[in-house]
Amino acid sequence: MAKIKQNSPVLFFYNNSKKWLTKISKNESFHTHIGILKHSDAIGKEYGSKLITNKDKYVYLLEPTMYDYVMRIQHGTQIVYPKDIGYIIARAGIGDGQKILEIGTGSGSLTSFVASVVKPRGHVYTFDVDENFMKIAEKNIKKAGVSKYVTQHNLDLKTVKKMPLENMDVALIDLGDPWVVIPQVRQMLKGSGSIFAICPTMNQLEKLTMALVENEFTDIESTEHIIRNIEAREGKTRHSFQGIGHTTYLCFARKAFFDRDTQMSPENSSSRDTKTSSKPVKKSIKTTKKITSTVKKSKTTKKSSKK
Repeated sequence: MAKIKQNSPVLFFYNNSKKWLTKISKNESFHTHIGILKHSDAIGKEYGSKLITNKDKYVYLLEPTMYDYVMRIQHGTQIVYPKDIGYIIARAGIGDGQKILEIGTGSGSLTSFVASVVKPRGHVYTFDVDENFMKIAEKNIKKAGVSKYVTQHNLDLKTVKKMPLENMDVALIDLGDPWVVIPQVRQMLKGSGSIFAICPTMNQLEKLTMALVENEFTDIESTEHIIRNIEAREGKTRHSFQGIGHTTYLCFARKAFFDRDTQMSPENSSSRDTKTSSKPVKKSIKTTKKITSTVKKSKTTKKSSKK
C-alpha cells in the first residue's frame, strides 16, 4: 500500500468546497476553521486514511489527481477547465508518445494535463510571449510533476519566418486571435494532424472557421460543454444551484489536402484571402446590373404600351 512520507503530495479533503492540496513537510502545519492540520500526523499513514484535528473534526488524506492540480493552480490567466480538457483529449485522440504543439501557455492547466497523458514517450512544446505568465505556468507545471515532458518557448509564432517544429500530432491554440496563426500551424502539423482552438466568443469562432477552410482543414466541428452537478441525498436529490456555466467554445479540425492550384503558406495567405473574397463580390455586382437593366426595360415597355 502507498504510504505518505516526507514530500508526498496530499489532498486534505473535508468536503467538496473545503479541501487543501499540499506537499507534506514534517515541520509544517496550517490552521483551518476545522482545526489544525499537522503534516507530521499524516506521515506513515496510507492514502485514504482519516486525520483528526484538535477540534475533533476529520479530513481524508487523498492522493491528488491531475484534476486536483488543475483546479488549484495559480491563475495568471483564465484556465481551461477539465470538462473541456477531457473532450479535447478524447476528440483529438491524444495519447502516449505524441508530439503536441501548444500556442498560448497561459497558466499551464491544459499544458500540465496533456503532458500527463502523452508521457513518458511524448512531449508538449508550448509557446507564449508573456514572460510573467510563463513563470506562473512553469511553477504550476512543476507542481503537477510533468516538467520533464514540457518545453516552454518565449516566441511569437505570428512573426517567425521559419517554423521551429514539424510533424506535430496535435496543435492546441489558446489565443484571442487564433485564426492568425493557422497558416503557421498547418506547416508544423503532420498530414491529418488535429487542431483544437479555444474561443470564448462566437465572433472568434466564425473567423477561425473561415481561416480553417481557407487553409485546407476538414472535419471542422465547434462545440460547447456544460456540466450540471447533482446533489444526491436520500429523499431530496436535486440539481445544484451552483455550477460552471459557459467557459469557452471549442473548435476542432484536421489537416487535409484540397489539391488547390496555389499551395498555402503564411506569405501568400493574405493575398489569397483577398482574391478569393473579391470574386463573389464582382459576380454579385454584374448580377445586380442585369436585374436593374431588366427592370428598366420592363418599365419602358409598359409605358409604351399605355401610350
